[in-house]
Amino acid sequence: MKQNRKRGQLDPHSYDDPLSAAVNQRDRSTLEMVRSALEHKQVMLAYQPIMASTGDVAFYEGLIRVLDETGRIIPAREFINVIEETEMGRIVDCLALEKGLRALRKNPTLRLSINMSARSIGYGRWKRVLDRNLRNDPTLGERLIMEITETSAMLVPELVIAFMADLQERGVCFALDDFGAGYTSFRYLRDFYFDMIKIDGQFIRGIAHNPDNQVLVRALVSIAQHFDMFTVAEFVENSDDATFLAENDIDCLQGYYFGAPTVRPPWEENTTALRASA
Repeated sequence: MKQNRKRGQLDPHSYDDPLSAAVNQRDRSTLEMVRSALEHKQVMLAYQPIMASTGDVAFYEGLIRVLDETGRIIPAREFINVIEETEMGRIVDCLALEKGLRALRKNPTLRLSINMSARSIGYGRWKRVLDRNLRNDPTLGERLIMEITETSAMLVPELVIAFMADLQERGVCFALDDFGAGYTSFRYLRDFYFDMIKIDGQFIRGIAHNPDNQVLVRALVSIAQHFDMFTVAEFVENSDDATFLAENDIDCLQGYYFGAPTVRPPWEENTTALRASA
């Protein structure tokens, strides 16, 4: 057994430590489940509404859900950061894009945002899925929003800028996700030309009673307005916060107060009801 200099003291980084061994085994098991699920395309999208200040649904966000062999959802927090830099991360982006574009084809009135990593821009399979669908149906681009996290965009800003410019000519919109949580320089923010920013939830939760976050969010809104970008507040969870945000020029609101992500979106429920009544 590996020990420190003090007799009997376990090295916390050694897998001989029972807790470390258990955590490591759990992580390996989770990744194996994810790998197997991706190989068999055991994934689905959960849809969450993004509400306009008028009270209408502006668009939906399609959030990828990975299922284990029993059909249960594997929590994304248990694997998403680990696979981001691997090919599994690219495959997740491919499957999310495939399912999102399929939903847009089936529902001509739907507008949908899909998450992507900047790392997927150069991934052949992902790019082929996107190009093929936009070529076969150019109207899809007009209803597609691509969400890129602030941290991801800053990995290769020049590549992201060129990619966005190309797709914006084809009607695709871009949202800068988790704005305020990363390190975007204002120089790059000016060059990116995002269509909207989604303000990170850490500044939104409890904002109605948090003067510091109120100042920060007003500043972020001012920046967005200067660059002619729409604003979306994430993680809106109560009426006080929703009221404050609507009164302070936030364009759209997203959070459990308006609806949790669901794998049975309203348009599918309506289709099922019509079939049952036929």
